Formats: sequence, structure tokens, C-alpha cells
Amino acid sequence: MDELLKPASMIRMAKKDAEPEFLRESIVNKSSNGAEAKPKLQHKPPASPEDALEILKHEPDYDSLNSVLLLLSRHATQDSTYPAIKLPSPLSAQLVQVLVSEIVPNYWALLVEDVHQSKNSGLRLLLYCLSTITGVNAILVRLRASIQEAKSEATAKAKRPDISLNLGILLDLLCRVLQGDGWLLEAWRVATSGQDAARSRPRLQEIAATFGGGRIISLAAEAEEIAKANGPNKESDSIWPADSLQYTLWLGRNIVELGLSDLTADEIKFASDLFAKALRLGRSERLIKEVLSDLVLKPRANPKRFGILLGNLPQTEQRKVLYSVLKLFSGEHLDRLGRCEFEESKPLISAVAGALDGILDTDENGRRHLVEWLTSSSGAGLGESVGIRRAVMAVTSQNKEDLVVVLEKSLSQIGDQLYIKHSPMLQQEAHAQVLLLSAGYVHRKSPIKLALLLRSSVWLNVISNRLRAPHERARFLGMVVGEALSGIVDKGDKRLNFKMEETDQEEGTWYKGLTQVSDEAGPLDPLLDARVDIPQRKPKDQRKPSKRPAPQPPQTGFIIEELSDEEAPEEDDIVPYAKPDSDAEDSDDDATLVRRDKPKAPVYIRDLIKYLRDTDSYDHQKLALTTAPTLIRRKAEYGTEVSEHAEELASLLVGLSDKFELENFDDLRLQGMIAIVVAKPEKMGQWFAKTFFDGDYSISQRASVLIVLGLGGRELAGFETSDYAAAAAFPSKTLPERVERLYISHKSSYNQSSASLKPLPPNALDNIATSLTSNFLAPLAATAADAATGPDALKLSTFTSRLEEQQHQGQEQPLLSNNAVKTIKHKPRPKPRLRAIPNTTAHLLATSFFTPLTARFQAALHTSNNSNNNNRTILFHPHLLALYLKTLALLLHAAGPSTLALPQLTADLWRLLLSTAVRAQAVGDLVVTRAVLFGFVALLDVNADRMRDVCVEMGREVVEAQEWVAGLFAGLRGGDEGGEEERVKVLAAGVLVRLREGVEKYRLVLVGDLIGFG
Repeated sequence: MDELLKPASMIRMAKKDAEPEFLRESIVNKSSNGAEAKPKLQHKPPASPEDALEILKHEPDYDSLNSVLLLLSRHATQDSTYPAIKLPSPLSAQLVQVLVSEIVPNYWALLVEDVHQSKNSGLRLLLYCLSTITGVNAILVRLRASIQEAKSEATAKAKRPDISLNLGILLDLLCRVLQGDGWLLEAWRVATSGQDAARSRPRLQEIAATFGGGRIISLAAEAEEIAKANGPNKESDSIWPADSLQYTLWLGRNIVELGLSDLTADEIKFASDLFAKALRLGRSERLIKEVLSDLVLKPRANPKRFGILLGNLPQTEQRKVLYSVLKLFSGEHLDRLGRCEFEESKPLISAVAGALDGILDTDENGRRHLVEWLTSSSGAGLGESVGIRRAVMAVTSQNKEDLVVVLEKSLSQIGDQLYIKHSPMLQQEAHAQVLLLSAGYVHRKSPIKLALLLRSSVWLNVISNRLRAPHERARFLGMVVGEALSGIVDKGDKRLNFKMEETDQEEGTWYKGLTQVSDEAGPLDPLLDARVDIPQRKPKDQRKPSKRPAPQPPQTGFIIEELSDEEAPEEDDIVPYAKPDSDAEDSDDDATLVRRDKPKAPVYIRDLIKYLRDTDSYDHQKLALTTAPTLIRRKAEYGTEVSEHAEELASLLVGLSDKFELENFDDLRLQGMIAIVVAKPEKMGQWFAKTFFDGDYSISQRASVLIVLGLGGRELAGFETSDYAAAAAFPSKTLPERVERLYISHKSSYNQSSASLKPLPPNALDNIATSLTSNFLAPLAATAADAATGPDALKLSTFTSRLEEQQHQGQEQPLLSNNAVKTIKHKPRPKPRLRAIPNTTAHLLATSFFTPLTARFQAALHTSNNSNNNNRTILFHPHLLALYLKTLALLLHAAGPSTLALPQLTADLWRLLLSTAVRAQAVGDLVVTRAVLFGFVALLDVNADRMRDVCVEMGREVVEAQEWVAGLFAGLRGGDEGGEEERVKVLAAGVLVRLREGVEKYRLVLVGDLIGFG
């Protein structure tokens, strides 16, 4: 009813336009006893802040309120140019309190109407008076009180609509008061206006604590939730201070304004303290990116200002920020350069080096952090391109002592046996690149120093330890480093040459060429243009064999083929389409509802991206999702559309939300991402692995990334065949249906394949894991059943009779079932035929899928910055961790026993499963425990024929795994038929039996490693 009586408009008249005085009549309300009530006082314009306070306390009219706000915004003290209400004092605190608690709730609706008027409008004057730390604190105190009142009302089951209304008013006021990028700069100037350092320091600390902490975000978010839940308009616009990302970006822009002003020592200290506190809000990467882009990556920017801000941080915070800056430079600018093999990439690397040089300037601590980043066991940019390492080396090479330190530490580290055995291969590749780059710089500046290092025992240990490493990739890095360093120091026949084909191929030649790379700090202009086109070398697709011309049949004359009457061609092959009886679009009774502007399905990748970005259109979203899997697969090998827009497509699909509740939304989204991975596996496998760890995504979105990697890897290996692969075939590759029947007995066509598309089950990876587990446990269960039912000789006749019966009946069944094979216990079990996987596919799964996932997980375990700590918390969510471990196991199984890098993959996964962090999560959580056991299932299954090598290379790990699984098996109760704990116990029993078989069989091999194992 109130909405019907709402006025359409209001017209406010000034006093001079109002009715004459003689027409006014004082309204006198009489009480019940006949006494006259006191009439409302008409206040005169205030002359001082004290008068203004008295007027505000007695409910002034709108014109009196405007006069009070005008006075408060202009009344300045003698010792300051700022109004008295801006300066902290008992009087200003009372004025602010009255404005927030009394004036704002009663006059907000009238004040908001004047927002488009002059600067002297009531709302603008009010916001100016409250734009102080005292005003913000008063608003926050009022918010907290209203929240507590709302909670108490909720417990008492009595809802008051005015509470949610007041919360909405206070939130709107907070948003308007904090609006602007120069807010903190003005607050700092007010706090230091006309005051000495001793009196202004507490005020600055209060500002830093209020805005750098999470108080504003938490109160605004809680108040917004209560206001939306209880208010009449539950779909109101979101309040930006309640969003941690939006608030962090606002704080970053305000810090930039502080950094762009004329810096004084006190202002630098204030900005650095605020920056350090803001880094703890959970959005440190976005905050650093915001500040860095404004202070460094804009025209006429000065990187030294960012360096000054960085130099006043504590050492731990300074190192975190500097490492994040390196990561941003790499991800935003240098990763797209790849191996940086072209001359066009050198200006961009020099620009990044120039930015780093300007930021650090004369900061010795910052340069030491760069040395530590290059040489630390978890540094040097894991998974990032060589461009960032070249840029950092260009800055480090300016100091000869730092350069020598990098070379010596890299040389001793790369030859360490524990480092070779336990470090991820991506980490070893990065450190090998740092070693080769630093060796080239040292050779150009001090050739004698490099020559002496190559004559030391450290160099001999590098070569010997690398050559006897059990992993093929570790040996390759050792040979490349040996040939490269010996090539620039030794002459003639003294040069080290292993005469291996791998070191002379493209990758080996590129590694050895790093010693000739020399970069310098240059201008920042290439960084300002983020879309510089860098030519990319097209990798050779080794998965496709060379096409050989099909053998032509001998030409013996005419070929006469008899066709049946049913298959004979008609005289006229061109048959016109029949006219449809009715149009589907005209079936609606109301002609105004017929749509003639329905969008068409996208036929180009750029159209698909356009549709995916249009999140407000139902038709575009539905068309994009339904056509994305087929279109991406169809365009994969034709042109460069997919390769140029693969990352953009993937980022859109990963972050896409089901706004319209589309049917099969999750399946279509997954199929689109799988199509991207299958189309460009070498590039997008690493991109998805990086996105899983570094992206700002939810648990469900990260889980979808893992599902895409697992299913995409199995499809590449040939285990899974997607229906979309057949649907994506071009019509030119299919025969007409009438001709196809001559060659294919069953009927299949493009239309049928596209019509038989089935969605993925919601637990696709779990189903595959269950199937592999059943295959793993079936022989053990059969053996146990044989042992319990009697000797094998008694079952031989039954087996032979059943075999003869199958052959007599001609049934299409295997001659030996799984259980039948296991009945002959003492006969040697024939090795199962392994599906032949090309080495290129296995290598692709190892380098682009498996290794990035394991290496980045180990890096996340050792990270210490806040943003990655939050990511670490998400990664150890039980269901996400279990899915991650299952994905690794499935990828290892998909690579198969024919993988050349199988020893390295086995060692990485085995040690990851036995890591303290993973086993700690498995305690008391059956989901994670089952995933760990499934990881061992995949390891034992793939390494069934090389168990002796596993015991030789990882004796301690094998025995440790046996002891852990035995303890786990003893701790599980089981007994619940078909229950989760019973299934986990059965799986633990199977793993334990296989491990004990290996330990018993190769006990003598394990004796050497078991000495001292406790």
C-alpha cells in the first residue's frame, strides 16, 4: 500500500518563494488536559560550531541543516586551513556523532535527492564533513551496533524493518564517503596539518590500522548480508567495501596517490605501513599489480617511486613483494615469448630488466633478494619461461660479486645428489638455465674465474652425479651443462662431447646457446604496449606420422560393379526439398511473440569468444556452450584460430558461471575445455596446471580444471574417445550415406554421431578410478578365493569342460576370463598385452600434464606469501586434494609403462604420496586416504614389470610405504558391508599385498638402503 502512495516528484521552495507570512499559521497541538504544546523553534543561522551542535540536536528543518553543514565545511581554526570538523577534537567528535546517528537516518532520503545540484548541496556538504577518520569510525561503530541489534532481534524472532533500512543507509553512506582515489592523501594531510610529529603519529597509526585492517570489509559484508536477507529489496546493488577485491583495488589506488605526491620521510613511512597492512588482506597479488601498473607501467611513470615504497617495507614483506613483481612481469609480459629465440623478444626483456633496475636502484637488500631468488632451491621461477630469468640476470650482472655468487651456488646445487633425486624436474631445468646464463656473463667479465671453477672438484661432482642419475632427464641436463661450459672454456680436443643425439637436437642446442645470451637494462617503452606481436616458432607435431601416398590399384580397365536395386542410383540425383507443412516459429498463437532475430551458431572462434563474453544473453550463452566442443575440435588443425585464442577461450570457460541454469551446463563447459586441451595439449596442459594453482578460482572451478586434465590426458593416450571427436569431423571426410553402406556394415553418419552425444557423468574420474581399482584387486581376490576353495587340480576339469563348451557353442567370449587365469596358481602368469602408446604421446603427458602439476604442488608446500597461503588452504580441501591425487594417478596410468620418463614420474608421485602434508590430511579422512591408496595402485600397476628397479632406486620409500599402509590397514575397523571404510580397507589390503610381494622378492636389493632406516 505504501508503494501506491509514493509521490511521483517533490518540489522544494525557498523561503522567498513561499507563501506570505500572514498566510502561515502556527500549528498548536493540545494535549489531553487542554495544555498547549511547545511550538517547534525556528533556528537562526549558526555563528559557531557550538551553535551548530545545538541546532543539530533539536531536529532542524532542511534549510537549517544546510546552513549548519555549510558553516561546518568552511569554519577553519586559526592554526589550520582545514575546517574544525576535520580536525580531531571533542567538539568535532560530538558533531560527527550527531550527524551519523541523528541526521543521516532522518534526512537521508531528502539529501540524496540533491546529489545533482551545486557543490553546496546538502549531500555534498555532509560527505565532506564526514570524510575524516573520525567520520569513518563513527559510521563503523554505528554499523556494528545495528548489526548486534539485528542479531538480537533475530534471536527474539521479532523482525524490525527499520534495522535493515538503517543498515542500507549506513552502507550507502560508507560507499559515498570513501569514494575517490585521493581519500588517504587528504586524510594524511589533515592529520599532519599544523601538528608536530609526536601528536600526528598516533593519528596516522589509527588511519593505517582502520584502513589496512579487515574491519571495514568484515563489517560492511556482514551488514550487507543482513540488509539483503531482511530488507524489502533483496537484489540491491552490492556494496563495494564489502568486496575484498574491490576494496583492495581502492586501497591500492589511494596508495598510488600517496606515492605520486612529493614524498617526505613521514609520508613514505605512512604509505609503506599502509601498504604492508594491505598485503595481509588476502588479495596481495592484485594489490601489487594495481600499484605496480600505476607507478611503473604507465607513460612518464617513475619506477623509483615504487622502489622507495618497497624499500621501507620489512625484509620479509619486501622479499614477498619483489617475488610477486617478478611473477607478474613473467605472467603478463614474458611468458608469451616462450624460449625467447627471436631478436624481437630482446627489447621486451631489456624493458623488464630496466623496470627492475629502476625499482631497486641503490637498494642492496633488494638485489640480494634477486640473488636468493635465482639460487634458492624453490626459486628461479618454477614453470615460468626463461625470459624472466634473463631479465633478472641482466640486473644481477651489474654487480660482479653477485654474479659470481649466483654461478658458484648454482654449480654446487645442480650437482648435489639430494637435489637431483628430490627436486622437481621443472625446478632443475630452471636452475640449469640460470647456471648457463651466469656462466656466460662470468666468462665475458672474468674468464679466469670460470676456468678455475671448471677445474675444481665441484665441477667434477656435477658431471659424475648427473651422469649416474637414474632419471633420463637429469642425465640430459648434466650432459648439456657439461658440453656448454666446456665449450666456452676449453679449446680443441679438450672440449667435452658426449656424442649423444639428444644434446645435438633443437632443445640441446638451445640450452647450450644460453651461454651466449647477453641482456642489458633498457627503456620501458615495450612494456607500455602489452600487445607487441612476437613471432612464435611452430613446434613440429611429432605425433603425426608423415603421410604416405595411398597405394594405387593397378589400372586394368573399367571396373564394373553390380548394385542392387535398393542401392542403385536414381536417374535424377538432385531431389528438391519438400515444402514444410508448418513453420516451428509460427506455431505460437500470438504473432508478437515470434522471434525473427535469433542469433546463429558461431562458425569462427572470435564469434565464440564474443558469445561467451555476453553473459547477459541467454541465447548467446547457450549457443556458445553447445557449439564450443565441436567448433574447437573442428578448427584445431585448420588455421591458427585456436592456437591464437586458446588461453582466452580457456579462461572464459573456467570462470563461466551458470547464470541462466542451462541444461547440462557443467558437462558442456567441461567438454569445451577438454576440446582445448586435446587441440593444443603441449601449451594448454601447462596453462591449466598453472591456472589450478595460481588462478583466483573457487573449489568447484579448480576441480573442473583437474577433471579436464585427467580426461584430456586419457583421450590423448587413446583410453577414452569422446563423442565430440566424431561430431567434429568435417562433412568432406565422410561419405554420403548411400555410398557409405557399401563399405560399412553398420549405419553411422555425422548427423547420427552428433545426435548421440552423451553428457559426462558427474563423477567421471571416480568411475575410471573405480574401474582401475577393480582390475587391480581382481587377481588378488581370485587368488584368495582359490586358496580358500581347494587345490587347483580339482578345478582343472571344470575349467576345461567350460572351455570346450564355449568353443562348441561358438560364443564370442574370451578364452580365459580374469578369474580363470588365476585358477592356475603355480603356472607362470602370461604378461598382458600392453597397448602400444607412441613415445611422443607419453612424453607429452609427462612434460605438459603430470610434471607441472607435481612441481607446482611441491612449490606451493614451501611457499610463504599470503596469497599462496590462501591457495594452499584451498588445495588441501579434502575433496579437492583427493581429486588432485586421482588425476595424477590417472595421468601416470595413461602414460603407461612405455614412458621413457617413467622412473622420474614414479619417484615424483611416490614421494608426493608419502609427504608429510598429504599423509597428515589422510588421517581421519577416508576420501583422501582412498585417493592416496589409489595413487599407489596406479604406481604398482604401471611399474609391475620394473619392480626391481623401483626397489633399487627408491628402497627407503618402498619400505616406508609398506609400513604406512600396514599401519593404516591395522587402524581401519571395516565390517560395514559395502561401506566406505570397508572399501578403503580392502584397497589397503591389496596395496599391502603387492608391496610385500615386491619387498620379499627383492629383499637382498633393499638391504643396502635399509641400513639405518627407522
